Amino acid sequence: MMGPWYGPEPGYSEWGWPGFLFMIVSMVVFWGGLLAVVLTVLRHLRLADPPRREAERILAERLARGEIDEEEYRHRRETLGGRR
Repeated sequence: MMGPWYGPEPGYSEWGWPGFLFMIVSMVVFWGGLLAVVLTVLRHLRLADPPRREAERILAERLARGEIDEEEYRHRRETLGGRR
């Protein structure tokens, strides 16, 4: 319907209910895409760290079994970038 100034009445758009449906779908796609990006970044950051921890764990196990001495352990840990 046309309002007194030849525009849509207050509360309505020129698209009517299809415009409202388009707006809902657009918002779901936007927030879903944003959530997917955030989860992908978090997953990437989480997966980037464990290999170093795994290497440090194996190194500590080798020290505990006596396969390497403490000096070699410290040297290899520094090479891995461990700071403990």
